[in-house]
Order: sequence, then C-alpha cells, then structure tokens
Amino acid sequence: MATRGPKPKPSHLHLVNGNPGKRARNTREAKPPLAEPTPPPHLSDDAKVEWGRVMSQLTKCGLMTEIDRAALAAYCQAYGRWVQAERALAEMAKRDLLTSGLLIKTTGGNAIQNPLVGTANKAMELMLKAAAEFGMTPSARSRINVDIPPGASQPEKQGAARFF
Repeated sequence: MATRGPKPKPSHLHLVNGNPGKRARNTREAKPPLAEPTPPPHLSDDAKVEWGRVMSQLTKCGLMTEIDRAALAAYCQAYGRWVQAERALAEMAKRDLLTSGLLIKTTGGNAIQNPLVGTANKAMELMLKAAAEFGMTPSARSRINVDIPPGASQPEKQGAARFF
C-alpha cells in the first residue's frame, strides 16, 4: 500500500541535513550493486539511441544498477515517444504555415489543439519525471554529491555518486 505525503528522503540526506521531524531513519536501506543493464528489446529506435547516450554517463557516475533497468527504459521510451511526436508536428508545420500544425480542424469545422501536441507534452512530462530520478536534470544533480578521486579533473568526475 502506498504511503501518503512526499517521497521519503534518502538516508544520506538525513545524515547531512539532520532530522528535525525526528522520523525514524532507515538504517538498512537497500544498496543494489552497480551494473550496466542491456536495453529491453521493446524500446523504439529513438529510445534505444537515448539508452546508449545516457547509460555510459549513469554508469560512470555510479547511478546505475540492474534493478533500475525498467525505470531507465520508461525514461527512454518516453523520450522516444516525445521525439516521434515532435517530428510529426514538424512535418505538419511544413504544410500549415498559419498554425504550424498546432491546431487542426474537426469534421464540424472547429479548430482544436492537434492531439500530437498533447502526446508530445505528456511524453515530455513523463520523461522529465523519470530523468530526475537518475539525476539527469540540473535541479536533481544539485542534490547529488560525487566523490572525485585526487588528481582527477572536474569534467572527468569518477567514482560513485551519492545523495547528500
């Protein structure tokens, strides 16, 4: 059964920020081993390209485990769906100089929002929610602390990432 309220803070945040609410801390939090899972075969071509683009980066940051495969697949599929809808809208925009494909006419002659706009917006919303789970947005990255080995340059951040 789902619990109410905001998502619980990771244990690392309790250590850094304290625990003003005096809530019990999970001292036995699961820590699955790091891994580089393969993409599920059902992903679209665009989703597979995105999988390849982000997988190596997530692995380098120490953020990927086998159990995260489905969550990353959801992100990649939402990305693929968003790209597909945006491509279709761009094609329609070439033929529709007035509304750039953002509006269509119903059989009754009324102008309504093109359903592709809703598809693109929903896919983008889902993609950004999933991206935040992996630290792939600027605000999500601000909550991640990465150990950088001595002598490593800033762009080549190595080591495991952890939420602070």
